[in-house]
Amino acid sequence: MLRVAGMRYARRLCSLGARASLLEPADRDGLRSWGRARGVSTSWSPVGAAFNVKPQGRLWDLLGERRGLFGVPELSTPEGFHVAQKEALRKTEWLVERACSTPPGPQTVLIFDELSDCLCRVADLADFVKVGHPEPAFREAAEEACRSIGTMVEKLNTNVKLYQSLQKLLDDKKLMNSLDAETRRVAELFMFDFEISGIHLDEEKRRQAVDLNVKILDLSSAFLMGTNFPNKIQKHLLPEHIRHHFARDGSYAVVDGLHVEASDDLVREAAYKIFLYPNAGQLKCLEELLSSRDLLANLVGYSTFSHRALQGTIAQTPETVMQFLEKLSDKLSERTAKDFEMMRGMKRKLSPQSSELMPWDPPYYSGVIRAERYNIEPSLYCPFFSLGACMEGLNILFNKLLGITLYAEQPAKGEVWCDDVRKLAVVHESEGLLGYIYCDFFQRANKPHQDCHFTIRGGRLQEDGTYQLPIVVLMLSLPRSSRDSPTLLTPGMMENLFHEMGHAMHSMLGRTRYQHVTGTRCPTDFAEVPSILMEYFSNDYRVVSQFARHYQTGQPLPKAMVSRLCESKKVCAAAEMQLQVFYAALDQIYHGQHPLRKSTTDILMETQERFYGLPYVPDTAWQLRFSHLVGYGAKYYSYLMSRAVASMVWKECFLQDPFNRAAGERYRREMLAHGGGKEPMLMVQGMLQKSPSIDDFVDALVSDFNLDFETFLMDSK
Repeated sequence: MLRVAGMRYARRLCSLGARASLLEPADRDGLRSWGRARGVSTSWSPVGAAFNVKPQGRLWDLLGERRGLFGVPELSTPEGFHVAQKEALRKTEWLVERACSTPPGPQTVLIFDELSDCLCRVADLADFVKVGHPEPAFREAAEEACRSIGTMVEKLNTNVKLYQSLQKLLDDKKLMNSLDAETRRVAELFMFDFEISGIHLDEEKRRQAVDLNVKILDLSSAFLMGTNFPNKIQKHLLPEHIRHHFARDGSYAVVDGLHVEASDDLVREAAYKIFLYPNAGQLKCLEELLSSRDLLANLVGYSTFSHRALQGTIAQTPETVMQFLEKLSDKLSERTAKDFEMMRGMKRKLSPQSSELMPWDPPYYSGVIRAERYNIEPSLYCPFFSLGACMEGLNILFNKLLGITLYAEQPAKGEVWCDDVRKLAVVHESEGLLGYIYCDFFQRANKPHQDCHFTIRGGRLQEDGTYQLPIVVLMLSLPRSSRDSPTLLTPGMMENLFHEMGHAMHSMLGRTRYQHVTGTRCPTDFAEVPSILMEYFSNDYRVVSQFARHYQTGQPLPKAMVSRLCESKKVCAAAEMQLQVFYAALDQIYHGQHPLRKSTTDILMETQERFYGLPYVPDTAWQLRFSHLVGYGAKYYSYLMSRAVASMVWKECFLQDPFNRAAGERYRREMLAHGGGKEPMLMVQGMLQKSPSIDDFVDALVSDFNLDFETFLMDSK
């Protein structure tokens, strides 16, 4: 009935959520004004100023009582995780007894949700700390807490009495029909989680399901580690003039990535062939992972793992996904061919001796074409995108669209894990405090490079009628401010900030009764819609003009620069999307019918030829570096489908006026407020006032490539 916690960037957030009285951060501290920073020459709002200056220490931070991470007193030391997990497990036992002894009814769902909440309040927090905390002792303690809670989750997923208590409710059709739609859906989701763990099977098959789940977790962990492991080659086997591009280990050159930005064709070619050279152990790990997933899916009643993974999504079935990908590929084919020809032309121009376009070429040559055609050197834009300016822009946008204001608060001593973490209170003009966002934005040693969103605590309606406020962390890897300037963002960094803040607002504005479906705890192909929609706002001059101004002079960013930047993103965009279609199709085939017809490498070669267009390179195995096969197994298509939905919402609701308050309120009411408590397609239909078809999704994606006529005329003068 429970699912493991996680982060959102390319992985789905957990469906656990929490309510142990032990973990009760101080929501009632009130809003403290911060941002009266000295030495700020521009007229930033308080939230803008807070992000454009270094954090100022406060006297009470030195003298006051240490509060603990996220305001949880027990977590002032690593040992506090043991206390937290012990209390959560104790309460879990009590709630299990209560669930098994309570007559079936709406109270059953409330108890299950509280049980889920109790565990996730520890698991979610620990899931962040184990990767985000700079101190090894905290990371290790959090890792142990994750293992402990994970073990309890496995036990609950195979607890027959607990399962039967929920089954009694679902079997009573009259009682189920008397429940409101959200309660019915949450009850069904809990049952779905039970059944995919094999709880409904006989004892022998249930044991097999448990063993397969454990095996899949181990294989997933091993495969993920292998996706990043560098390959080595004897230095003398590389041409002398490119050896310095790679790290050295004695007589070996170490290749730890694809070097896609390298201007030398030979560097990119060498990196591609060496980094993607097949590894027998990794290949066996992938084959066992795919096979074990298929066995588990079959065991619990699904014909393929993909059928199991897609239940409850927008797409619903693998057949729908493949129809979407095939139609999109057909619509893209002509544009993709033109993109490839344009890249070939640039390669002939720069490297006449090797004009054949190869898979290691598109990222580099598409970048060269964009820069040459539109003059979008990032350093020209950075001075206009100080972090404070971008945060002010988000504040303005949320205020106009949703009536929300972001307030920077001074964290208490010990509440944050690093001095440069900022705490934001999210406040609605009439509803008051909605939740907290902790902004861990800056680079540091041993910090993950991915931009991501973590749920620390999910929102839920509590028994006393109050609302448990959500808490999230946004993690980015931005450069720190210098002595002479605040943190300056490239256009790409600015867009990523808007994207991740879209996830945060989904968490803040979800007002579900149950934490099991709060905020981003919804199907993957819907969960990325709010974040991708924010990218459309970040690329609209009417929005950008509200905040993009030079950090020294206050000069606004010229409209022509924004237009060129937006149009440059359409250069070779069809080829990039075609690549994503290829990846998504490969993911579907790997998780389709088993045993697979051919080896994973032969399938890669076939699928690349069918869905991409550039030749497969012999003795390479890109699939062994495809880390998303773990977190997004059978659901990699979600990025494309979410982008299609976001595109339709943007064009039909916000294109005419990105600050339309009525559209913003409708967006919250129809999409953000429900989290995963409503079927995703119903939310899409409610927002668009129609039921979109696969053709509508495809047309929305392809129409994004159309050039803006005004910019075309401006650039041709």
